[in-house]
Amino acid sequence: MVTTATSSAPLIEKHTIGYVPPEDRHGKVRDLFTLWFGGNIAPLPIVTGALGVQLFHLNLIWGIVAILVGHLVGGVLMALHSAQGPQMGIPQMIQSRAQFGSLGALLVVVIAGVMYVGFFASNIVLAGKSLHGVVDAVPVPVGIVIGAIGSGIIGIIGYRFIHVLNRIGTWVLGAGIVLGFGYIFTHVQTTDFLTRGGFNLSGWLATVSLAALWQIAFAPYVSDYSRYLPADVPVASTFWTTYLGSALGSSLSFIFGAVAVLATPVGMDTMDAVKLATGAIGPLMLVLFLLSVISHNALNLYGAVLSIITLVQTFAYRWIPTAKSRAVISVIVLAACSVAAVFASKDFIGHFVDMVLVLLVVLVPWTAINLIDFYAIHKGKYDIASIFRVDGGIYGRYNPQALLAYAVGIAVQIPFMNTPLYVGPISAHINGADLSWVVGLVVTSPLYFWLARRDSAYKRRMAQGTLMGEA
Repeated sequence: MVTTATSSAPLIEKHTIGYVPPEDRHGKVRDLFTLWFGGNIAPLPIVTGALGVQLFHLNLIWGIVAILVGHLVGGVLMALHSAQGPQMGIPQMIQSRAQFGSLGALLVVVIAGVMYVGFFASNIVLAGKSLHGVVDAVPVPVGIVIGAIGSGIIGIIGYRFIHVLNRIGTWVLGAGIVLGFGYIFTHVQTTDFLTRGGFNLSGWLATVSLAALWQIAFAPYVSDYSRYLPADVPVASTFWTTYLGSALGSSLSFIFGAVAVLATPVGMDTMDAVKLATGAIGPLMLVLFLLSVISHNALNLYGAVLSIITLVQTFAYRWIPTAKSRAVISVIVLAACSVAAVFASKDFIGHFVDMVLVLLVVLVPWTAINLIDFYAIHKGKYDIASIFRVDGGIYGRYNPQALLAYAVGIAVQIPFMNTPLYVGPISAHINGADLSWVVGLVVTSPLYFWLARRDSAYKRRMAQGTLMGEA
């Protein structure tokens, strides 16, 4: 095992989905700020943020307001998940067994795994294009492979290295994006920079939803990166460092994309607009974004591998793999995604965004159930040993109350959906605004709370005075 000279904590992570014992807890709460700030200064949020002015035709001011509202609201849910990590000491998705049962949790684990793989594949495409933009002699397919290998090395080393890179990245990328803003505002190339677009309610709501859903998309794996903190770390500290880092970093990237698009002629691809708008420092910005993609994409590979391990461990419950198994699975996922990305169509990223919007419809009620169960039902007290048992221990194989609330939470969103694959009747009636995630949260949260409190199995668990234990 490789170790650092300054700490007894291993550089190459030895834990996977298993409980992290107190003696292996390390790190500081402030690392969560740098992780989520630095990780969100990247091309994909920049491209997503530009949609507010490109696709929904908002002007700069209304676009910025919508972006801030979305991230500030969605970031609350994301940060509440992060605060679970130190309390439980296990990854986010395996926690779902305590709400859904050992087999009932499989659906959300699979969905999260698919989303991770999609994010990883789309980001290595962006890495390939960014590397080609920096060095013309490097073909996009070669750039894709290089980006995948870079992310793979980081992901295999694991938790500790991911945090180190993002501590560095926060300063470098933070300075870079501030420099980029300064250059763009002093070299605006359009006469309608402040007047292009306007306010329309449906476009404003759609932009708010994009920003909020960006934050909610982190929910399935955010506590993976806080679970090594000591168990006595206050929930409020974990919440605020995660919330401020993610909301600030994401908002800056979203706004940067909108500003770059408005500062350049209509119709340009977002990253081409960034390169043109930043002029002389454009190549430097592309290099920084390339490094950011490679570093941040390690989180997607890491999450995908943990999801696969969780899926397998459901049936091979005595198997809690270590670093070697995680490395082998990482290489397999990396290779498969690289092949898919190299042969993907040119509009692969567009198709991926469509898929994520659909997947989020089924992740929103999971978020509501997980948070209500942790904060209002069990108040952070879980039997960790039961979570790793094949029969679910005191949580069982299935939890009918959670599954019912989950199904209802999905169903009520359908009329409010607006995705390229399906537009609900209510969304169509309000000019395409997608409010499905709001409806899903508002309905699922009280429904699950009511069902869980009426559940006799829950009452028996409370009577037993179940407390957290080691797996």
